[in-house]
Amino acid sequence: MKCLILAAGYATRLYPLTENFPKPLLKVGEKTILDWLIDDIDKSGEVDEYVVISNHKFAHIFSDWAKEKDKKITVVDDGTSTNETRLGAVRDIQFAIDKLNIDSDMLVIAGDNVLDFSLTKFISYTKEKGTSCIMRYYEESMKKLVKCGVVTIDENDLVTDMTEKSETPATHWCCPPFYYYTREDSRKIKEALDDGCGYDAPGSYIAWLCKNTKVHAMKMQGSRYDIGNLESYEKVQKEYKGINQ
Repeated sequence: MKCLILAAGYATRLYPLTENFPKPLLKVGEKTILDWLIDDIDKSGEVDEYVVISNHKFAHIFSDWAKEKDKKITVVDDGTSTNETRLGAVRDIQFAIDKLNIDSDMLVIAGDNVLDFSLTKFISYTKEKGTSCIMRYYEESMKKLVKCGVVTIDENDLVTDMTEKSETPATHWCCPPFYYYTREDSRKIKEALDDGCGYDAPGSYIAWLCKNTKVHAMKMQGSRYDIGNLESYEKVQKEYKGINQ
């Protein structure tokens, strides 16, 4: 399995911290955001390569970081240099697939979140289901719901619909940016883009995929800390205690 890490954004809401430095390498406690993620995922023994998809501005910083690690980490530069010219998450995934000739199952994650539970539980869930999978959590706030990917599920965790940033969310189940694509489904991303799939929000491909094949949604086993602005970064610095379950 390959683990693709979406890290090509410019994090403008975190300026000046991220004006010349990538958000995924900001420290939370004693480790960077990325180190929290990959150190945990690596415990599953399922991932043979981590692929960090970066923009051109920060690729060299990720490469210097990767050189110090004992895991196979490949940094892919998507060639963009500004927030206005970014490819968008789904096109970045396809860019990395084409660049590295990836043809395998893929764990695709955002590089700017930390979790207080182990993603190995999600990996186990994907093996149990044998389909592409996502996670879901219950969001009470309508203000937050309209900014998220929202899923509708049946009694067997099967995703029957997903919308990104809908003004009228169908449910309170939100989908965080952690996805598993089977090898077969990872081959369909180009088809989805050609079919008009949204490309900026990472969940857009799942919204297309769940209408074309089976996708299951695991209820999240703990909490997610999304680092979107200076206030949320300060909050996670104070509250995050690492993976505890």
